[in-house]
Amino acid sequence: MGFRQGAVLASCSFFLGVLFICFFVDYRILHQALTEDVVEDGFQFYATFFNAPPAIKALLHGFIGVGIVGLVAKLYKWDESALFFDGSSLVAYIFAVSVYLAVTIPSLRTVVTPAEVDTRDDRIEAMRILSAGNTIMMVVLGAILILQGGQEYARRAELRELARIEEAEKEKVAARATSEKDKKE
Repeated sequence: MGFRQGAVLASCSFFLGVLFICFFVDYRILHQALTEDVVEDGFQFYATFFNAPPAIKALLHGFIGVGIVGLVAKLYKWDESALFFDGSSLVAYIFAVSVYLAVTIPSLRTVVTPAEVDTRDDRIEAMRILSAGNTIMMVVLGAILILQGGQEYARRAELRELARIEEAEKEKVAARATSEKDKKE
C-alpha cells in the first residue's frame, strides 16, 4: 500500500469515525420514538458539533481535501484497476462530499441557528434529515473502504499469478536447456 492509498484510507476512516460518533444520536432520532429527551439530546449534540473551534473544522475540511487528492493521485496511473476501483471510489467520495455540502451543513444551520421563520418542528425535521444524510455518508464511505480493500486484494492476486507464470516460464526454459544438452551428448 502506498502513500496515495493511505491518504484515501485515512480520510475515509477519519470521517467514518466522526460519523460513528454522530450515529449514537442519529440512531435514536431515526429508529426510536422521538421523545423530548431524544430531541434535546440531538439539539445539544449538534450544537456542540456546529460550534466546534475553527481548528477542528479546518482539520475536518482538510481531510476532505486529502481524500480527494489521494483518489485523484491514484488515477494518475490509468489502468483497469484505477478505472474500476479508484474511479468508482472517486465518484462515491464526491457523492459523500456532495451530501455533506448539500444536506449536512444546511441542516446543521437550521438545527443550531434557526431563522425566525423556522419552527421547532422545522428544526426537528432538519435534524432527522441530517441524521439520514449521515447514515448515507457512512454507507458510501464504507463502500469506498471495501473498494480499496478489493483493489489491494486484486493487486496481490495479480502479483501471485505473475510470479506463478514467471516460475513456469523458468521451468520451461530450464527443461529446454536440459533437453538440448541431452541431445548434444
